[in-house]
Amino acid sequence: MKVHILDDWFDTLRTLPCFSLLDGHEVTVWTDHEPDPAKLAARVAETEALVLFRERTRVGSELLDRLPALRLISQRSVYPHVDVEACTRNGVTLCSNMHSDTPSYAAAEMTLALMLASYRQIPEQVASIRSGGWQMGVGRTLRGRRLGLYGYGRIARAVAAYARAIGMEIVWWSSEEGRARARADGEEVAESRAAFFAQSDIVSLHVRLKPATRGIITAEDLAAMAPRALLVNTSRAGLIAPGALEAEIARGRIHAAVDVFDTEPLRDTDHVLLTHPNVLPTPHLGYVTEDEFDLQFRDIFEQVNAFAAGAPIHVINPDAAR
Repeated sequence: MKVHILDDWFDTLRTLPCFSLLDGHEVTVWTDHEPDPAKLAARVAETEALVLFRERTRVGSELLDRLPALRLISQRSVYPHVDVEACTRNGVTLCSNMHSDTPSYAAAEMTLALMLASYRQIPEQVASIRSGGWQMGVGRTLRGRRLGLYGYGRIARAVAAYARAIGMEIVWWSSEEGRARARADGEEVAESRAAFFAQSDIVSLHVRLKPATRGIITAEDLAAMAPRALLVNTSRAGLIAPGALEAEIARGRIHAAVDVFDTEPLRDTDHVLLTHPNVLPTPHLGYVTEDEFDLQFRDIFEQVNAFAAGAPIHVINPDAAR
């Protein structure tokens, strides 16, 4: 099959063991990002299988209607960036392994890393010693701090295990169903949403972004956080109401460690989340490790091979078959 891979910005996939699964296919790897559907369609006009790099490119009818040769979209995990109805209408099969039993340990590790780096002022201390200085301030210890985890999913539970290993206290908040599962597992659930935000030294978000969760973290939630409390977001920027985090950070009251942004890549060097001293920003590194990529793209490339063999797996829209 003619396979086009989008948005492999650092041409990483060719270096991974899983890339050999595409031997025998005609593969094109695009290492930049083309947001314009018409221009992107011209690039990949002959492709039969389109491989997506997470949610970096939106795939809607404006793109799909221009790709008559396309038969397969292969990706992994959730697909809010893909118009499934348009796929089906165009006879394009969407395959996505939802990996229901496998959390992204890379994202969980990144969450812990951001907490440690923020509390111990690691970026600032590194900058100081590299510029000829020495210690530039005094950090804080994580042991004994109260970590509030918003969302009772796989990644959050992995973060909880890491945090407990260094002596942190864990409290949860989630949907009603998530809170019920947490209680059933013997976990501590905050007595109220307000108490969760007010009594946590650190709040870390671990919720999937979908219409029901967009903007679920409000300005009132952030205002309820204690002075010097830390908000960590390695999930999705859209979970926070538009402008709410920027406004709260501008007040200088709380801290934030953010790996996700409303616009990505974020290149506005004047943006408050990049300039304010209370913010530790990273460029969406949560799942970006060689190990995680090999795990994810092994699933994706196996989906391509299964489809080529006439036995597709992890099909989201079975009515698309033609």
